[in-house]
Amino acid sequence: MRLVYRFLGWALIAGMFVSCSHAKKNKVEISDKPFEPQKLLKYDPKDADKKIDAFMKNLHKKSAFNGNVLVAKKGKILYEGSFGWANYLTRDSLKLDSRFELASVSKTMTGTAIMQLWEQGKIKLDQDVRDFYPNFPYQGVTIRLLLTHRSGMMNYVYFVDDLYRKQHLDQRKGITNAQVMDLIAQYKPAPFNKPNARFLYNNSNFMVLGAIIEKVSGMPYAQYMKENIFKPAGMMHTDVYSKAVYEKIPVDVVGHDRNSWRYSVAQNFLDGPVGDKGVYSTISDLYLFDQALKSGRLIKASTQDSAYTAHVPLMRGHFSYGYGWRIFEGKNDKVVYHTGWWHGFRHIFLRDMKNDVTIVLLGNLVNGSLLHLDELYKMTGMPIVRKGAYNGTGETAED
Repeated sequence: MRLVYRFLGWALIAGMFVSCSHAKKNKVEISDKPFEPQKLLKYDPKDADKKIDAFMKNLHKKSAFNGNVLVAKKGKILYEGSFGWANYLTRDSLKLDSRFELASVSKTMTGTAIMQLWEQGKIKLDQDVRDFYPNFPYQGVTIRLLLTHRSGMMNYVYFVDDLYRKQHLDQRKGITNAQVMDLIAQYKPAPFNKPNARFLYNNSNFMVLGAIIEKVSGMPYAQYMKENIFKPAGMMHTDVYSKAVYEKIPVDVVGHDRNSWRYSVAQNFLDGPVGDKGVYSTISDLYLFDQALKSGRLIKASTQDSAYTAHVPLMRGHFSYGYGWRIFEGKNDKVVYHTGWWHGFRHIFLRDMKNDVTIVLLGNLVNGSLLHLDELYKMTGMPIVRKGAYNGTGETAED
């Protein structure tokens, strides 16, 4: 009898161990390294870098940059600024805490969420999309290929837009990721090429990843990101907003397209899918995201290394793509970054891994102002991250 009780006791302890291990496996590991968002955001405008200030004022005046900017180096904010209108029609000025639709900068966060799920053993990078969506019409499309834009898929934005127009569907109500997946399964639009044939950047890849996050986590993409990315990083002013959920997106910053204030962009059904876009945030929260990654609060350093590794052939000798990050690599330089362009918003978010420089520019007037940042890069010690600055062999080109 004593042996029976002893066996039951050991079984209970083993069961508790398995239960605890299972709970731990399903919870995002949080680094115990010091991470104090308020200290990271400490900044006095009186200490603003004068050269950066002069540069940004000139960029606003001469190149029509309209938006917010943050520049930080080695854990210290050197400069913050707001330039222009949040909504030209109502003459509302931008504020430092204004929230922008991040457009494709959202992909950096979707990629981070996918790598979290991979760390937890819930997905495999070479797992087929059909494992999650059996009626997905394309064979051989894996999570890794989606992360690196090598799936060969068509761009769902054009496919769905064309479908809605031809069938005269209601364009006011946003469409969800799951509904897009159903339409792809139903209509089977022709892909651009075979999986893994070449790099082909398009939003379908990260829309599908957003759908996979929902299927694996059992919660809406917005909820998963809030609980596992935004809160652990201290990003208290960041949310996911979808037109499938909100009749009107609850932010004040309006996108303006075609290099003219006359064209404010109204959100429509294409602002429903998320993962490829849909995150709304501030310059300060993007800096907190950067710092949370560097401190290991979201994913491990080794996982980040794989995300920041070039997984497609180099373009112009320096430019490539990792897992949700664009990459610039030089002889002794490495910058991971992403651009964003959607419905009147134009951004760039850069992280110099060698020199510990972070630059965030969020804009709501689409023009060429972000092509004129070379002097800003030089001021901070960051290499020039602009493909036009280099020739085909990777050498600096004459401008």
